[in-house]
Amino acid sequence: MVSYLILTHFRKNAEFVTDDTEDATVNKIALWLCTFTLSVAVCAVLLLPMSILSNEVLLTFPQSYYMQWLNGSLIRGLWNLVFLFSNLSLVFLMPFAYFFTESEGFAGSKKGVMARVYEAVVLLLLLALLVLGIVWVASALLHDNMARKSLYDLWEYYLPYLYSGISLFGVLLLLLCTPFGLSRMFSVTGSLLVKPRVSLTHTHTLRGSTSCWVRLNIEAMKKEYQTVRSKRVALEARTKASPWQRNLGYPLAMLIKILRLVMCVLMVCFNVLELLLDETAMPRGMEDPHLGMASFSMFGSLGAAVQVVLIFYLMVSSVVGFYSSPLFTTLLPRAQDTNLTQIIANCVSLLILSSALPVFSRTLGITRFDLLGDFGRYNWLGNFYIVFMYNMLFAGLTSASLIKTVTWAVQRELIRAFG
Repeated sequence: MVSYLILTHFRKNAEFVTDDTEDATVNKIALWLCTFTLSVAVCAVLLLPMSILSNEVLLTFPQSYYMQWLNGSLIRGLWNLVFLFSNLSLVFLMPFAYFFTESEGFAGSKKGVMARVYEAVVLLLLLALLVLGIVWVASALLHDNMARKSLYDLWEYYLPYLYSGISLFGVLLLLLCTPFGLSRMFSVTGSLLVKPRVSLTHTHTLRGSTSCWVRLNIEAMKKEYQTVRSKRVALEARTKASPWQRNLGYPLAMLIKILRLVMCVLMVCFNVLELLLDETAMPRGMEDPHLGMASFSMFGSLGAAVQVVLIFYLMVSSVVGFYSSPLFTTLLPRAQDTNLTQIIANCVSLLILSSALPVFSRTLGITRFDLLGDFGRYNWLGNFYIVFMYNMLFAGLTSASLIKTVTWAVQRELIRAFG
């Protein structure tokens, strides 16, 4: 329900309120598929935090009758379901939704929704054959003996192998977006909390060399007026901020962000040392999480709570960094003005980022909760050099963004705020 409300907030209403009932029906079906995909993305984000918190709850109430339903079998089942639905959404549902919205039916066939379904299914099968061939060739190049496997092993071998590549792409994307997002979070906080020292007068100019009397667009003028008016109201509200909000709220928020960033860097550096000294620090899969046996943090419940907060913070930072990147700024959704193709692209991007979050957090040593189910079957997780270089790159990029941000932006703003 929450995912559906989010998507309806950003969707372009003109695509769903139209005289063409066929297009409206197709768009509604595609929107429901996007809703399911976004829900799976949210579940993937919650996997690690809920698993860590479940373990702490069982440690706190070991003999409670009301907690008997919370066990390792339930958590393992949730991990497997999220993995299954992530595969289903990335490999089938989202490509089908895109082909479905773009299809018009084969030439000569009777028009209607079913004709578009047939065309979308045929295109999806052709895409599946293409991807399957690419995966087979890649596996033949990397593991010649594995490439001779029968096609009957599609579910047990090829799909996990394909998803392993997608997860690796998602983890690399998180490596690039998260440090950038961590530095962007400081500017976002500044724009939300710092009292603006600007005049409330706003000069409205029209772009272009043509006179506004020649090319007058009433609708565009109304939209621009509403935008300017909302900005003015926001500025007026911020000018009325109390001295406590102005001089205490912003410095505290910035200091909390700096502490979170320093904690992430220290945890990654500690994980690098453990990788060099102890091979058990490598990310790996496990069959049974054995919940309620011991805490996954050396600091107990407090450390587990910090891990959960850091995992959520890293996910938010990665999303901020993703949409702030010059490569993906065009995907940034706009309220009531995002077409269905952009919604599909956003759902796919968020699902890739969120499904890679458990692997990302475990690889960096943010938590010691090992990966469950098929999440722990990725081939590259057992490569020491990949994991070690990944930790080093993340620590280096994050430290560079921290030094740059604290040295220039935060120091200047803190001095101005306290002054």
